[in-house]
Amino acid sequence: MARDKFDLPMVAANHEALSPLSFIKRTADVFPDRVAIVHGPHRATWAETYARCRRMASALTARGVGRGDTVAVMAPNTPAMVEAHFGVPMAGAVLCAINVRLDAETVAFILTHGEARVVLIDREFAPVMAQALALIPAEARPFVVDINDPLAPPGEPVGDTDYEAFLAGGDPAYAWTQPPDEWDAIALNYTSGTTGNPKGVVYHHRGAYLNAVGNAMTWGMAQHPVYLWTLPMFHCNGWCFPWTVAAMAGTNVCLRRVEGGAILGAMEEAGVTHLCGAPIVMGLILNHPGVQPRPAPVRMMTAGAAPPAAVLESMERLGFAITHVYGLTETYGPVTVCAWHEEWDAEPPEERARLKARQGVTYPVQEGLMVADPTTMQPVPRDGATMGEVFMRGNIVMKGYLKNPAATEEAFAGGWFHTGDLAVSHPDGYLEIRDRSKDIIISGGENISTIEVEGVLYRHPAVLEAAVVARPDPTWGETPCAFVTLRPGMESTEAEIIAFCRDHMARFKAPRTVVFGPLPKTSTGKMQKFVLRDQARTLKG
Repeated sequence: MARDKFDLPMVAANHEALSPLSFIKRTADVFPDRVAIVHGPHRATWAETYARCRRMASALTARGVGRGDTVAVMAPNTPAMVEAHFGVPMAGAVLCAINVRLDAETVAFILTHGEARVVLIDREFAPVMAQALALIPAEARPFVVDINDPLAPPGEPVGDTDYEAFLAGGDPAYAWTQPPDEWDAIALNYTSGTTGNPKGVVYHHRGAYLNAVGNAMTWGMAQHPVYLWTLPMFHCNGWCFPWTVAAMAGTNVCLRRVEGGAILGAMEEAGVTHLCGAPIVMGLILNHPGVQPRPAPVRMMTAGAAPPAAVLESMERLGFAITHVYGLTETYGPVTVCAWHEEWDAEPPEERARLKARQGVTYPVQEGLMVADPTTMQPVPRDGATMGEVFMRGNIVMKGYLKNPAATEEAFAGGWFHTGDLAVSHPDGYLEIRDRSKDIIISGGENISTIEVEGVLYRHPAVLEAAVVARPDPTWGETPCAFVTLRPGMESTEAEIIAFCRDHMARFKAPRTVVFGPLPKTSTGKMQKFVLRDQARTLKG
């Protein structure tokens, strides 16, 4: 067969692995004196930030950390978290950002399962990390670096060294290189899924690069955005926005705690133009005393349960333009957007809210999206009524689950990623989530596995049976509601059950409501959770 005349060679001059690391290199070169990070009174330029990231890579390399090794970090939205998103992969390593709300047992599992060589720990979370480290065998214990953020509350060190001392030992001119293969892992993110043990979702450099670009494209983001960190950077690497902000030569405005006053104060001081967060963040803004309309428009991206029409209307009056997105940990964060049509602006508030509540269409950097019958894999009619499962495929779908080939194969069966979310497809092709087949509860933007909560409830000596479902909550979107049958002759109270759960798991996962009584079942003994969901929706108080 004759050789294709267009089959020209791939060489160094015309090909390089895609990686978001290239963004900070360019921005530090082109806009070295622009402010990269704001944290209270602290300011750092892109040149300074780039040098610190290179120091981190150099220091990690000196400790023997290299390609394929894991470096964990447990910190809120601080400069160190921004720096880790570049410094760790510059060393060829994989960044594992840990949810700061997790309990010690889960943190220990993540560190062990991910085989973390080094862990950076903000002193506020040192007590939990100390407990986690105590659960890890000495031979598997990572090297620990304490982050002493000046804005953190007092705390005792648990590490082998201090973050600033660690960086001081690195070279600010460290000659890092792009990954040899864009399929190399860049990040490891743990998701609860539907089991007690979290699954490790692996991201590659190519996907992180593309989704970072996709964020800017989807939002129509201009150069030099001022981005407020209300979304935790441990959530899907902050939806890839640490890399997006670098690509756009923007400013990261860090925020340790997401509180109404802190949000509005940062907006006033830094001139914020963009932020992301769960609908609960809108409530913090709207309910803060004396809140006033913004002097300039602010764009906010939100995911999860769509805000009510009244909330959207109130936010619009304050000068916020809301964009509704949807995604999963397995898709680098947002992967669909309710792309807005200008003609919808003329619709009344209720209709605008209904349209905006939909999860929408693909990001421009995602190749495939469909709502289909999970058995036949055939798309459902675009009638806004027939439910099917949401399927995706493309470059911003994870590599797979770490050390879990069975779960990876199941997730990718048929050449599509199975989200487990149930939706309808509207006549215009916009999808709308209707239910979650995996019974995940989304509370304040956090995923809570009902099976994990049920596992803790069953450890209570007085509990015979337990089932957990989502209960609607005006503040958190959803909270866990536990239905419990007690053992014959034994007693307990709602407060006691809740306290027991809080003692044995992360507090945010514990039930907020406990209902006692027999549990509804089918004739074969299967729990009828749909009955319990209906009951949870109608509970008073």
